[in-house]
Amino acid sequence: MGLNIDNLWVINVAGIEIWITETIFYTWIIMLFLIVIAIIVRIMLRNFKEVPTGIQNLIEAAVESFDNFAINSLGEKLTYISPWFFMVFAFILSSSLFSVFGIRAPTADFATTFALALATFVIMIFIGFKHRKGDYLKSFFSPHPIFFPLNLIGELAKPISLSFRLFGNMLYGTIILTLYYALTPLFVQIGIPALLHAFFDVVFGVLQTYIFVILSLMYVRSAAE
Repeated sequence: MGLNIDNLWVINVAGIEIWITETIFYTWIIMLFLIVIAIIVRIMLRNFKEVPTGIQNLIEAAVESFDNFAINSLGEKLTYISPWFFMVFAFILSSSLFSVFGIRAPTADFATTFALALATFVIMIFIGFKHRKGDYLKSFFSPHPIFFPLNLIGELAKPISLSFRLFGNMLYGTIILTLYYALTPLFVQIGIPALLHAFFDVVFGVLQTYIFVILSLMYVRSAAE
């Protein structure tokens, strides 16, 4: 794991170079992991029981916990978009946890965090027009049309700040761990790095996942209300 994002392969398609970077490759791995987990869960739940036990009980508890979290953050009328944010939650959290194995988290690349924040921004705009229609557009000119530039900048700043917050915190952990491995002798790289990974990848990763998702949900709710 290093500070630079390495380019692994270059694919030529009709004379156009497509670079497969570490971020793209590790994103594919995490996506494959989540898809496999989803398939396994679906197979295990084919025999659905009215009184859950074992793995079904664990899965239902996880889903219900996120549903309650989404309802408290979005409100009842917007819960239909919660599956998307459940996916975002699972992806960001998996990216952090996979860093324990020495890979560079995709969320330590601004391209990834900006794409996730941009998706939140698009959903926010869509929800705003869907639930408030013309009133949402009028909010850009409130309380006076002279404030339109400031209101517009405020809305555009949301995906930028959201993406930089996640990117900066994940890159911070990557920098600390990279410097530790580069500047310390081999005999002190046993045991201590485990504590660093536990803090930056697990604790920090869970915290940043929660912050990104809760802010995204609040942005969407504010647009609808």
